This record gives sequence, C-alpha cells and structure tokens, in this order.
Amino acid sequence: QVQLVESGGGLVQPGGSLRLSCAASGSIFRAYRMGWYRQAPGSQRELVADITPGGSTNYADSVKGRFTISRDNAKNTVYLQMNSPKPEDTAVYYCNARITIAATTTYWGRGTQVTVSS
Repeated sequence: QVQLVESGGGLVQPGGSLRLSCAASGSIFRAYRMGWYRQAPGSQRELVADITPGGSTNYADSVKGRFTISRDNAKNTVYLQMNSPKPEDTAVYYCNARITIAATTTYWGRGTQVTVSS
C-alpha cells in the first residue's frame, strides 16, 4: 500500500513559478513510475508528466518546455516544477504512483489546487 500526499499548490500569477511536491509512503518508492495528472472543472483528468524508475520523463505537449518533473528516491518524493504557468493550467493536480508486477497497481493522492490568475 502506498499513500501519496501532495503539497505546494496555491495561487500563482501567469509567468510566475510554483513547485508541487508529492511525498510517498512505502519502502519501494524507487520501483514506481510516478506521475502528475490534473483535472480542470468540466474536464477529464489528464496526464501532465510522468517519470520512470530510471528517470526517463514524459510530458503533455501543453506543458513541454515549461514544467519539469523530477524525483528524489532518497526522500520518497516526486516534484513538479511549474514555470511560466498559464491560466489554462488551472486545475487540481494529482500525484500518481504506478507499478506493474504481473498486474498494474495504481495509487492516487487527494490532489492540490493550482490556480493561475493575476
């Protein structure tokens, strides 16, 4: 069982910066593929970025060049650095952990609100 706790959300101005953190419980954090998803009102949850156990990253086209995902396995934490956010980035951001051993197991955090507005 993995518990995920997000932090760092809030109000940020367009063009500013914000860093989200997701702290994970459990001793095999390094084995999980970690991701950030977001969901805006009236929209489906969508992938923002994810990072493999080996450190390979994947980004949604809408955030490429602006957001950076990283992980610190010693701290059981994954980060999302949000630079130059836009109003359309406003959403609840969710942390996700996924591992496949025979079957895929997925865990979700409760989410943190990010509002981009002047």
